[in-house]
Amino acid sequence: MKLRLALALAAVSAATVGPALATPCADEVSTLERRLNSSGAAEVTGTTPPGGTTSSNSPKALATPPKLTPGDKDVKPTASGVEEAKKLVAQAREEDKAGKAEECRQTIMKAKEKAGALP
Repeated sequence: MKLRLALALAAVSAATVGPALATPCADEVSTLERRLNSSGAAEVTGTTPPGGTTSSNSPKALATPPKLTPGDKDVKPTASGVEEAKKLVAQAREEDKAGKAEECRQTIMKAKEKAGALP
């Protein structure tokens, strides 16, 4: 009897913990979302994100934006690019929730391209 109860409790706890695990795409969505809400993105768009600016809190973040060469104009961030990237991030979040990992990854790649090299 006690063994059955223990097994039932273990099954219930495993079922409730499973969906809470983050997926690789969900991690990328969160990371890009922080970048799009950073002070660098606010500088590009000329706005302040809801709740104030945030930092990417990434140990890999640069203290200053990289110097762009004439060939880098494709990665220069624009306000419209940042706004489009935010829409793509929302789309990627929905794709991840629906279990569409490959579509989510492709959408995040598009969003990164649209966002450009944010300061």
